[in-house]
Amino acid sequence: QVQLVESGGGLVQAGGSLRLSCAASGRIFSTYAMGWFRQAPGKEREFVAAISWSGASTYYADSVKGRLTISRDTLKNTVYLEMNSLKPEDTAVYYCAAADTVLQAMRIISAIQRWGQGTQVTVSS
Repeated sequence: QVQLVESGGGLVQAGGSLRLSCAASGRIFSTYAMGWFRQAPGKEREFVAAISWSGASTYYADSVKGRLTISRDTLKNTVYLEMNSLKPEDTAVYYCAAADTVLQAMRIISAIQRWGQGTQVTVSS
């Protein structure tokens, strides 16, 4: 069974940093684009960032550009989301996502083929 398992969430003060990790099974990791979404209470799930299967290209939501960085480690079958200068509005459950699609399509929820269980990020003011 293909699985995505997130870790690294927690409570942090505004301006602080966190790094999320998503461990994926081998086959899916090597051929799929990977990404992160988030869902705040009472809001729809939204795209955050994505990275191509090779790691050569990345794609970000405008709201996180310059603060969040997505990367992947092929040897560890893991994708990361480095989050800096966090704001209270970044508070949400963050979900790892995977799909066999072009990078720009990763922002479309219906294109996602695999989801992780989510990890909570809370930013206090």
